[in-house]
Amino acid sequence: MKPTAKAMGFWMCTALVVGNMIGSGVFMLPASLAPYGWNAVIGWGITIAGGLCLAYVFARLARAFPRAGGPYAYTQEAFGPAAAFIVAWAYWISLWVGNAAIATGATSYLSVLIPQIAQIPGLHAATTLALVWGLVAVNCRGTQLAGGLQLVTTVLKLLPLVAVIGLAFWALGREGGSVLTPFRPADINTGGVIAASALTLWAMLGLESATVPADKVVDPARTIPRATLVGTAVTGVIYLIVCSAVVLLMPADTLKASNAPLADFVSRFWGLDAGRLLAAFAAISAFGALNGWVLLQGELPYAMAKGGTFPAFLAKTSRWGTPVRAQLISAALLSGLVAINYAKSMAELFTFIALLATTASLFTYLVCALAVLKLQLARKLDASLGLTLVALAAGLYAVWTLVGAGHVAVLWGLALLAAGAPVYWLMRRARLANPPLSESPEQP
Repeated sequence: MKPTAKAMGFWMCTALVVGNMIGSGVFMLPASLAPYGWNAVIGWGITIAGGLCLAYVFARLARAFPRAGGPYAYTQEAFGPAAAFIVAWAYWISLWVGNAAIATGATSYLSVLIPQIAQIPGLHAATTLALVWGLVAVNCRGTQLAGGLQLVTTVLKLLPLVAVIGLAFWALGREGGSVLTPFRPADINTGGVIAASALTLWAMLGLESATVPADKVVDPARTIPRATLVGTAVTGVIYLIVCSAVVLLMPADTLKASNAPLADFVSRFWGLDAGRLLAAFAAISAFGALNGWVLLQGELPYAMAKGGTFPAFLAKTSRWGTPVRAQLISAALLSGLVAINYAKSMAELFTFIALLATTASLFTYLVCALAVLKLQLARKLDASLGLTLVALAAGLYAVWTLVGAGHVAVLWGLALLAAGAPVYWLMRRARLANPPLSESPEQP
């Protein structure tokens, strides 16, 4: 007998949002943001504001349409099956591609504790894949187990961030504002702010996490919106303080060359042992985020298969009620990506994969913002001036960040979208050749 599917309440959903957002990004971004100084602080402000607008968009969509699949379900409701498939395709690719980046980040911090990971050729790739497949096994065992693990790792990952915040205030209290990078208005420029905004979005990906496994959530119409907004707000505040403190309290040249910036920040004030301890917690943080993202990489293709836009065999569940086949396909593609790029250094692999995941997610965010506008016009969503303005702001933010990501990232994103067209065409032909006897309202 399968266990009940409604296994996730408010705290597990909030942990899923916070846990997915706080992964390897906050621990590695300060090095990337080092050249931007105070521009990075302004960029964080824009990213957090944009993230909250997007969180509100997803919260309203989840309340009106509490269905499994999240962005896929919302786009289908607004624009039909073709647009929904392309968006879901891009989002699914961003999931398993992003998981490769998160696992690489975890392995990178583990290498601080176990230097052989970086020294022995290919060992970092093997370690990355071991982390991935271990969590695939956990998620295949059941949502309750995965959700419980997410709660534990979310609490553990917050501890080092609280320590960094405390250390920053201690340093400011002991030495005063003189230790900060001086604020010079002449150093603030539009290009720096835009570039910093694009970089910081990587750390905000995942704000929509609770919308995807909606069929596993208790009272999804109420739980998911609350978890999405609370999780995004809490994470944004933590990011702003932690990353700004490290960027403004560390010499830029030192920070740019760091493979573990938060560990180096702690080591500077409290010694190498404290830095190694933080590296251990950073690895736990990435591990917890990876657990949450692995959950989603199986749930999304499962929801698409149930809707008839992915092969039907992916809609089968195990005796634990989990989409094992969808998990195995996603993990196999992830493994291929890591294996093909095994010769790259961990930093190179992380940067390359994070770029792909971020750009693919931006298209999804933009279309979901547009979906709110369309659904209001179609009277499928309660219309209000406030919701319209927030949706417009969320859409403009997505466009802003696409510009900041650069033409190379946009071209990669378009290539990812185009790759899904042949799959949709083949599935559509199959459905026309063998139409089902009846279709539910959620099916295209």
